[in-house]
Amino acid sequence: MAAHQPPNDHIESVHRHQDVYHASTVAEIHAELARLNEEESSVTSRLTALLASQRDVSRELGRLDLLRAQLGTQAVTTRGISHGMLSNAASTANRISGAVRRLDLEQARVKATLEVVEQVAELKACVLGVSGSMGAPQDWEQAAAYLSRASKIPNDIVDGPFAEEMVPTSEVPDAPRITLESAAESLCSLFLREFEKAAKENEGAKVTRFFKLFPLIGRTEVGLDIYGRYVCQGVATRARSNLNAGTGGKQRKDGFFYANALTRLFEHIAQIVDSHGALVERHYGAGRMTRVIERLQVEADVQGGIILDTWSDERNVDRRLTDIKTYAFSFLVQSFLPAQRAAAGTPRANSPANRDAAGGRRTSEEDDTVNMKEVDGLLGEMAVMLGRWSLYSRFIADKCKSSQEESSERDPSNLTMPSVIANSQLAKRVSDRLIAPFNSMTTFFFRRSVEKAFQLDESPSDLSLSLNKAFSTNPPFITSAVDDVMYIVNKILQRSLATSQRTAVAGIVPTIGRILGSDFVVMIQRKMRDESYPKPVVQGGMPPEDKIIAFLVLINNLDVATDYIRRIVQGRLDDQTQEGGTTAAASGDDVAPTPLADLYPFDHDAVFVETQLLSMQHSFESKTSELISDGINVSFDRIVKPRLRPILADAFRDVDYTLTDEELRELRARHEADDPSTHDDHHSIPTAAATAIPPIQEDAVKRRFEHAWTALMKPLRRLLTDRCYEKLLTAAVAYLSGRVLEKRIWSYYGRVNELGAVRLERDIAAVVGAVVRGGRYGLRDAFARCTQICLVMNMEEDEWDEICQGSVNKDNNNNNNNNDTIMGDSATSQSDYAWKIDAEERSRARMMVKEAR
Repeated sequence: MAAHQPPNDHIESVHRHQDVYHASTVAEIHAELARLNEEESSVTSRLTALLASQRDVSRELGRLDLLRAQLGTQAVTTRGISHGMLSNAASTANRISGAVRRLDLEQARVKATLEVVEQVAELKACVLGVSGSMGAPQDWEQAAAYLSRASKIPNDIVDGPFAEEMVPTSEVPDAPRITLESAAESLCSLFLREFEKAAKENEGAKVTRFFKLFPLIGRTEVGLDIYGRYVCQGVATRARSNLNAGTGGKQRKDGFFYANALTRLFEHIAQIVDSHGALVERHYGAGRMTRVIERLQVEADVQGGIILDTWSDERNVDRRLTDIKTYAFSFLVQSFLPAQRAAAGTPRANSPANRDAAGGRRTSEEDDTVNMKEVDGLLGEMAVMLGRWSLYSRFIADKCKSSQEESSERDPSNLTMPSVIANSQLAKRVSDRLIAPFNSMTTFFFRRSVEKAFQLDESPSDLSLSLNKAFSTNPPFITSAVDDVMYIVNKILQRSLATSQRTAVAGIVPTIGRILGSDFVVMIQRKMRDESYPKPVVQGGMPPEDKIIAFLVLINNLDVATDYIRRIVQGRLDDQTQEGGTTAAASGDDVAPTPLADLYPFDHDAVFVETQLLSMQHSFESKTSELISDGINVSFDRIVKPRLRPILADAFRDVDYTLTDEELRELRARHEADDPSTHDDHHSIPTAAATAIPPIQEDAVKRRFEHAWTALMKPLRRLLTDRCYEKLLTAAVAYLSGRVLEKRIWSYYGRVNELGAVRLERDIAAVVGAVVRGGRYGLRDAFARCTQICLVMNMEEDEWDEICQGSVNKDNNNNNNNNDTIMGDSATSQSDYAWKIDAEERSRARMMVKEAR
């Protein structure tokens, strides 16, 4: 059994045997002996189990030997059956399969032969049919139909030796290819003659008849070319008649005669493409209309170029462009000159310093050189022509798309400008004759309009700082130049966007923004700096009333202009617009707005236009907002700030916060006995008498400050727009709370008792309420330090102790780097209070009434 022991067990046994010999004590020997006895018992039990199972294993092995013998017999029998019976069947099946394959091959050859025979027979029939139809019957449709049938026969059959042997007859002795080509050439020449004859006689039915026969005889290109020449002759004839209709009459002087002529040209071409496209596609195949469109575009280049050249000569566009380029804009240039330079030496004509006295001789002469009404008319006519060109380009692009894309649900934003339009001569002519002059004239028209608006600028005449005077005009109070300039901006943007020309928008929109920033804003800035700056006449006094009003109106100009630009741009970007705005009105000005995606369907033009509009808006807003901020700062420094300290000093004049309750009652009783009028309603006291309010009254500070504050700020609020007044009020609140009022509170240090602290807190709350009344609630945050100082002054001892304890806990918590929230009683809420004053200032505020306590 040891020979059958597993290797691992043998190694373990040897190892244990060595352990026995390494034992050095009796106990180790006994332990090894006990372990050997256990191992012997385990081996004995395993051997017993193996001997018990040996009988079953021998029985199964015998059964397997019996089955092996039976399977050997069956294998010999099966092999004999296979060799004796199935070999014949297999050979038979092989012979049958070979015969079937040979039969299929013969059958395919027979079918191919029959097909060749049938095709040759069809070819012979076609040849004889063509010859017969071209004979006495002269049935051209039938002859063309035979040629069409013959074109469907493969070339290897037509040119094969079998066809050359079988097709020729005594009547038609030539080879089939020669016969068919000769017949096609003859029919093509015949169809050309008949087509041209029908075209000259203007017989539409015959034109259509012979036009449909060209593809049947394999002359598709010839048919398309002759048809293209035919429709181009019609386009040229119609265009010349439209252009000659105004010869010698007043029609050419009509502002839109040439625009209408160009419109009729595009409409005629569009009608041809739309009405004849189905006929061409049906008889010539899908996509064949593109070749006709190319021929039509060549004719459109010629006729459109004639119209544009004639229009340019008739309207003297080149001369007007020269006049525009030489226009000096004297008023704007002289207005931008510093006052010192303008006053030195000989004064310039129509300069801001002497334009009222010297009149406007030079400006009038310049006005005569360029007629703004004529320029406006030319811009309207060019806008209409550019809009028609855009519609025509969009229509041709739509028709040039493949038939797979020509479905009713296709997205027009996927349109791309076809090369037949982009590379056409008319596109170059439009760019040179229309877009370039349109951009130049629009730039001049807008800048001249800005100049004219400031020349005729008028301010509201009945404005006053007096609260007793009512205004006859409604706010916002602005000068007339703002409305005039913004009207022109809206008009130019409408006209430019209606052209649907990306190039026009790319040149005009940035130009509008540049002129608004360089002329409009700078002109207002110059007026604010040189003409209306609120500078006091005497040191320490208030600026003149007319200067204050003019300066505030100029600030309103900037604010209202910014709002106008924002509304104009957003109106162009708004999708909720009227329909039918893709065409211009007869005047060229009243163009209904439409979504940009409809006006600019090509590629990403709509996104580009939107970006240009937003860029113009943001650029203008950045410049105006900066100037508005400067104007508000000047208004505050020159008008409001000098009055705040006197107002606050007068409001707290003679107010004593050390008086006790008994002393206050005694003084009030004495004053009421001396002056019974103090019982009257304090609202009846005029502003000038506000300083006469006795300081012993409970609301003396409130009434004094409200009267003075109202007299200072209400006139400004009546004149300024809401946004500008809000900025001015914010500046005043920031200065009043941080520089004046807080210092006033600290000035009472040691001069306040407990009752005086209550009165002081009430007076400070009244001042804050008067300042923020009618404004944003957030303005109260600026007075947080003042209110917290008063809050600490009037705290009870236990509340103050809680704040002090909370501050100590918070300091200890910070020293221990513990970020957990300090949990406790009411001291927790006090310690979490958003203090604007630090611990030292809180202690100082508490000490203001410490001695009294």
